[in-house]
Amino acid sequence: MSDSSKVLGVVLLVRHGDRQGFYQNPSTYTPSNTVLTPLGNQQEFQLGSKLRRIYLNESSTSHIDGINSTLVNDAQFRVRADAGGEGGVILNSAQSLLQGLYPANTGVQTTLANGTTITAPLGGYQYIPIESVEPENDISLEGWTQCNTFAQHTAAVYKSVEFQQKGADNAEFLKSLPPYLDGRPVSIENMWNVFDFMNVQSIHNAAFAKALPPTYLQQARHLANWHEYQVFSDSSPSGIGNIPGQAIIPSILEAFEDILDEKSPIKFVYHAISYKPFISLFNITKAAEAAPELAGIVNYAAAIALEARQTASGDKFLRFTFQNGTDADFKTYRILGSSTDVPLNDFLHHIEPLGINTLAEWCSTCNNTQDRGCAALSLAASTAVAESRPKIGSVGAGFLGAGLTLVVAVALVGVLLLLGVLTTRRSRRKGSTKSSDPQSGSVEQKA
Repeated sequence: MSDSSKVLGVVLLVRHGDRQGFYQNPSTYTPSNTVLTPLGNQQEFQLGSKLRRIYLNESSTSHIDGINSTLVNDAQFRVRADAGGEGGVILNSAQSLLQGLYPANTGVQTTLANGTTITAPLGGYQYIPIESVEPENDISLEGWTQCNTFAQHTAAVYKSVEFQQKGADNAEFLKSLPPYLDGRPVSIENMWNVFDFMNVQSIHNAAFAKALPPTYLQQARHLANWHEYQVFSDSSPSGIGNIPGQAIIPSILEAFEDILDEKSPIKFVYHAISYKPFISLFNITKAAEAAPELAGIVNYAAAIALEARQTASGDKFLRFTFQNGTDADFKTYRILGSSTDVPLNDFLHHIEPLGINTLAEWCSTCNNTQDRGCAALSLAASTAVAESRPKIGSVGAGFLGAGLTLVVAVALVGVLLLLGVLTTRRSRRKGSTKSSDPQSGSVEQKA
């Protein structure tokens, strides 16, 4: 591990903070809305403060080279937040994290023509732009919803011999849970919702926490971790179970491209997300293979930091660090079956072929012709094919048919351009970086 290296930039993936109760369909993962709690706000704020100490403090070994540390420079940041399934929970979490990252500063002020000095509200509150990513317009942060092939994958998982055996092995425990679940259905298929209810109640309901047998929450979490890893991972990196990770890959690639581009000011890219992409990315990068404790649901305010680092000789490498909630510390993990520091090109070349780069690619992968913009693409494509067929046989009609074909083709291009807002983030790698030899190191995940 080369601590003498400098950090060129960082790509963060962060789960939201503590929230109220939440339900998602165990077959389709169609979600319900919920609300961020004050505890969740505080967790994210604390994480933002820690990230400030790690990446903005000039005395830190992980200080980002060239970043403005006191007053935020918007041009150096890109923040994207999932504004889908859990309502405003993820977006609000991002706002709290950024408050900790760049606290209020009286230097955020302006002097008017009449000589009056005006300081921003709340003692110099710093407003950092957040891109609200709506799932109906952009599939990059929620690749699994309304994905038919993913639903088929989930059904196959539930029918598997291994899954049924897991249910049989834990039948007695499951039978003991109904008195604590306020009427919620108990089954191995519904294990995520069972655990989430127990977890939320254990945090916010003193009577429930007192009544619940001491080992029950831990047992439920163990089953929920196993359940979710079966659903949101795959034996093949390109398998449909990894679609949450595959959908976000283009955003990660674009982030590193900008960080490595000397003409780009971008140094800090932050994705505010749910827990699902974590599971898939741990699987895709082989982090869970090296550290099995990562094969499950990450805690509230958990964060992956992908650091682009450069040695004194100019070699660039990636360091993969992870913190499982605010009660833990960032630790470095091995990925791609390598040591803890991986040549940056090796990492980028590994994930690039796995990314889902366009809406059309997602629609095809998910076998969807109706939702999230797929209907418009299907209509445009079918219209272009139909209109290109000549309908009369005269020479004049031939010219007309050719003209219609051209018009439809132009219209199709226009539709596709319009639907550009519906695609994932683009991958536009511009060149290679110098690789370094992997560095050695060891990690230990806090339970």
